[in-house]
Amino acid sequence: MSELNPIRIFITHAFQEHEFYTRVFEYLESRDNFYYLNCSSLDAPAEGSEQDALHEAIRSQIRDAEAVLFPVEIHAQNPRLIDFELTVAQAFKKPIIAIKAHGGTQLLPRDALAAAVEIVDWNDRLITEALRRHGRGENVPKWDVIDFDPD
Repeated sequence: MSELNPIRIFITHAFQEHEFYTRVFEYLESRDNFYYLNCSSLDAPAEGSEQDALHEAIRSQIRDAEAVLFPVEIHAQNPRLIDFELTVAQAFKKPIIAIKAHGGTQLLPRDALAAAVEIVDWNDRLITEALRRHGRGENVPKWDVIDFDPD
């Protein structure tokens, strides 16, 4: 993965701003040498559009992604639309990486969690490594290397 070949991701959103949607970007941006392209867009089709237009916009966004990030707190915002996004991701065989609720206090339908290939904590390293592992098929080591100055 490089600046010329960033990983393409879709973040579940239901076409509404949510603090955990924007928080994902903070975590991704904090990683050095991690390049991504956001395939999700909060721009909903024109007001009064049929549900078919929303569904087609979601399909279009997910089709271009290599992996889907699912911050579970977003599910409560619009469960039907988020469930549709997860179903579309599964239909397109896109890996879904769920990000746990802070404190693990939010219960989700079993189907929503079962859709995930991996469930990670809110940790920039865990999120980006899961994206590299499932989105790109990279062999990412599961241990930490800690550098310290002996002086």
